[in-house]
Amino acid sequence: MSKKANNGKYEWTYCSLGGTVRVNVQSGEDIAHLGELDQKLWTVLSCPVEGLEFDEDTLRMIDTDGDGKIRVKEIVAAAEWLTSVVKDKDLILKGDSVIPLNQINTECEAGRRLHDSALQILSNLKLQKDEISIADTSDSVAIFAETGANGDGVITEASAGDDNLKAIIKDIVETTGSAMDRSGVAGVTAEHIESFYTALADYSAWKAAATPDIFPFGDDTQAALDACETVKDKVADYFMRCKLIAFTEAAAPAVDVSAERIGEIAADDLTTREEEISTYPIARPAKEGVLPFDAVNPAWTARFDAVRTLVKLEGKGVTEKEWKDVLDKFAPYIAWKDAKKGESVEPLGLEKVNALLKADDKAALLSLVDADKALEEEANSIDEVNKLTHLYRDFYKLLRNYVIFSDFYSPNLDEPAIFESGKLYIDQRCCRVCIKVADMGAHADMAGLSGMFLLYCTCTSRKTGQTMDIVAVMTDGGIRNMRPGLNGVFYDRDGLDWDAKVVKVVDNPLSIKQAFWAPYVKLWNFITGLLNKSAEEKDSKAVADLQSGAAAAPADAAAKKQPFDIAKFAGIFAAVGMALGVIAAALAAIISGLAKTPWWGILLILFGIMLLISGPSCFIAWGKLRRRNLGPVLNANGWAINSGAKVNIPFGRTLTSLAEYPKLNLEDPYKPKTPLWRKILCWLVALLVLAFGILFFTDNLKCIGLPFHKDQPAEEQVDAPVVVAAEGETVEIAGE
Repeated sequence: MSKKANNGKYEWTYCSLGGTVRVNVQSGEDIAHLGELDQKLWTVLSCPVEGLEFDEDTLRMIDTDGDGKIRVKEIVAAAEWLTSVVKDKDLILKGDSVIPLNQINTECEAGRRLHDSALQILSNLKLQKDEISIADTSDSVAIFAETGANGDGVITEASAGDDNLKAIIKDIVETTGSAMDRSGVAGVTAEHIESFYTALADYSAWKAAATPDIFPFGDDTQAALDACETVKDKVADYFMRCKLIAFTEAAAPAVDVSAERIGEIAADDLTTREEEISTYPIARPAKEGVLPFDAVNPAWTARFDAVRTLVKLEGKGVTEKEWKDVLDKFAPYIAWKDAKKGESVEPLGLEKVNALLKADDKAALLSLVDADKALEEEANSIDEVNKLTHLYRDFYKLLRNYVIFSDFYSPNLDEPAIFESGKLYIDQRCCRVCIKVADMGAHADMAGLSGMFLLYCTCTSRKTGQTMDIVAVMTDGGIRNMRPGLNGVFYDRDGLDWDAKVVKVVDNPLSIKQAFWAPYVKLWNFITGLLNKSAEEKDSKAVADLQSGAAAAPADAAAKKQPFDIAKFAGIFAAVGMALGVIAAALAAIISGLAKTPWWGILLILFGIMLLISGPSCFIAWGKLRRRNLGPVLNANGWAINSGAKVNIPFGRTLTSLAEYPKLNLEDPYKPKTPLWRKILCWLVALLVLAFGILFFTDNLKCIGLPFHKDQPAEEQVDAPVVVAAEGETVEIAGE
C-alpha cells in the first residue's frame, strides 16, 4: 500500500502480529517519517545495548547519550540522519554491508563530508573501487596506519619529521606514559608532554640541591643509612635492656638471654639455628650501657661490622649517645631524599635531563599536537562513514525488533529476534526462544507474570570455559520430567554447544489437554506418595523391630511363647467382615442404581463427573494460555515493552518443536512378555464386564418400554392389561 500525505500527516500502514495491531515499517519513506509516529504506537520504548544478538558497535553508535539503553528518540535521530545521507532510502531495507559511493547524498553538507571521507579511507587503504564496506571502515588501525596526523590529539614518532623530536617522543612514552593513536601505535598527548618537561625540571632542581654537606659519609651515605636501618631497632632494644638493669639489677636475669634457653638448642647444629639465635639481644646487656664491639651476638656480627666500617665507629664499644649522634647525621640526607621529584625521568640520567631542558623542544612537540587536532573534523568524518556502513546494514533489522517485532513472529527461523540467543534441546524437544539473563532470581520474579512455562538453565561451554544463564520458553509437550537438575544441550547463534542444567522452573500450563489430566495426575501422585511413604515407614519399622529383636534375643530366650488368643482374632475377623459387608452393600446399591439408568444417562453422569473434576483446571489453563505474553520476560531483562507480545496456542507450537517418529511396526527383542496370570486376569475382567453389560442392556430394554422378559421367548411376549380380581370372581379378558 502506498503512503500519502493526509492534511500534512504521514499515512501509515498497519499489520496484526501476535494479536496486536502494529505499525508496519516497509519502505524507506516509513523510516524517514519515524519521528512522526506517535510513541504510544511503538512496540518497544527502550532496549539494552548489551546482551543482544546484534552488533554491539552499531547499538553504541545509536546510543548517543551512552546510558546503555536505546530509546525512541535515539532511533528517530538515527533514522533521520541515515535517510538524509542515503539517496535511495529503500536500499536500507536490504541490510547490505556494502554501500555504493553514488548512493551517498552529496546534496547535503553531511553527505558531502561522508563522500569525501569515504574516498579518503579508500585512498589510505590503497583501494580503487566505487563502493565502501563495513570491513573497510571498521579497521581504523589500517586506515590511519600511514598517517602522522589523524585528528585524535595523539602524536607518534611518525608525526615528527625530525629525528630529535622522534627520540623525545620515544623517551616520553618510556618514562611518562602513552596513549593509543588511531594508527594503532603508542603515542603521546599534550598532557604527556607537559608532564614530561615538568618532571625534567623537578628532577634537575632536586639534583642541584644535593650539596656536599648533606652527604655525611660521602658516596657511602646511602649504604651507611641502609646498614644502620638494618640494626637500628636491635640496638635500641639493647640500650633499653641496659637501662632496666641500671634501674634494678634484679632485672638482669629477665632481660638477658638465659643459659637454659641456649641449652635447649645446644644439642643441635647451631649453624642451622641462626634464626633462633638472632632473636637474642644483640649483646649481653649491662648497667654501664655500652655496646661492646667484641661481644656482639654472632647472628648480628656481620651486619654490625658493616655499620662500623661505613660510619667509622672507633674504640671498643658505643654508648647510646654516640649511636644517636651517628643516626642524627643522616637527617639532612633523609630530608633531601624525601623532597625528591621527577623520579619518572631518573632513568634518563642527569646529563640527558639537563640536555633536554636546555634544548627545550616542548613548543615544537605541542605544535605537532595542535596540527593533529586540526584534522579532528576530517577524522571524525571517517568515523561517521563507519557509522553509515553499520546503520546501512543493521538499522532495518533493529526496527523489525523495535517497532514491529516481526522477527519474533516471522516463520523464517534464519532471522530470529535479536533477543533470542540460541536453541535448547531437552527432553525430546527444542525450545527456540532462549534469552540470556544476568540475575535469575530477579528475572524470575517478573517473568513469572508472562503465564508461560519457563526453564532457567546454567550453561557451560567446555570449549571456551565460559558460563552463562538463560531462560528457555517452553510452549508445547509434557512437563512430567521438567524439574531442576535435568540436563540438556544449548546451541548459541554461532552453533557452539553448551552443557545446560535446569536450575529453576516457573510452572504454567502448556495446553488444555495437559490441564484436563492435571487433577488426575496430581491425585495419582498424591496416592503414590502416600503409599511410598507408608511403605518406607513400615520398612523402617520392620528393620528397627528386627534389630531390637536381635538385640533382645538372648534375654528372651527363656521367655515362653504367648498362647493363641482366639477371642482376639475372632474380633478382628468380625470387624473385617463387617467392613466388607458395608463395601459390598455400597457397591450393590451403586450397581442397582446404574442398572435402572439408561446407557446414555451413565455417559452423562461420567461426563458430568469429569467436567466437575477437570473443568476448573481447563478453564484456568484456557485463561492463562490466552494471556501468554513474552513482554514480562523481556521487561525483566531490561526492555521496555510498550505493547503486548502475546503467544497464543498455534503460535506457541512453532516456538517449541517436539520429536516426531514415523509409524513403524518394529519388534523389540527386549520387550517384557506378559505373564500368563495377567492374561487370564484380563480375560476374566473382560468376561465380567461383558456379562454386566448384557444384564444391564436387557434390564434397560424394559425401562424404555420394549417387551422383553427373561422368562419367555421374545416372539411369545404380548402386551396384556393387568387386572386385579377379588377372590371367587370371574374376570373375562378380551381376546381370550
